Amino acid sequence: MTKKELRIKYKALRQSLTASQIEDYSLAIANQLLKLSIWDFSFYHTFLTIEEQKEINTDYMLNILAGKDKNIVISKSNFEDYSMTHYLLTDNTKLKKNEYNIPEPVDGIEIQSSKIDVIFVPLLAYDKVGHRIGYGKGFYDRFLSECKPEALKIGFSFFNAENEFSDFSTNDVKLDYCISSDKIYKF
Repeated sequence: MTKKELRIKYKALRQSLTASQIEDYSLAIANQLLKLSIWDFSFYHTFLTIEEQKEINTDYMLNILAGKDKNIVISKSNFEDYSMTHYLLTDNTKLKKNEYNIPEPVDGIEIQSSKIDVIFVPLLAYDKVGHRIGYGKGFYDRFLSECKPEALKIGFSFFNAENEFSDFSTNDVKLDYCISSDKIYKF
């Protein structure tokens, strides 16, 4: 299947999920995350849930990170050049949804991509070798290419991996792991 076909398929699959399923799967994914040996780092970047897209509830990951006293980094998107600016999430961080319903920091302490050790990456679909498909604007591929090469890239998905995508690009940055509710994929 092509990226376009897979985006359509996985958006439809997500929309078929109930609120209860999303919560159950999100909690199971967070519990799977705890099994990884990734907790010796300092800066962890996460996306914030777009509820309207029926994304994974990242509140569970935020609670884990806060409980482990980690520096949590979130982003603000620039839709003119498809870049992201990263901010430290603190008790004083004010969040506001942008025109695409993405919760973003209004302002805060800026963090450079090169400081980030672990990135939790949103996705619609992924394959068994670590390619991912997002919403198609390339925000995360640009961001991940700015990060240090050893930064861990971890995707979360309600669904299991596709065999392999036919039309990935050389600009696509592969994941190191993807976590579903019942499996951890290591690439």
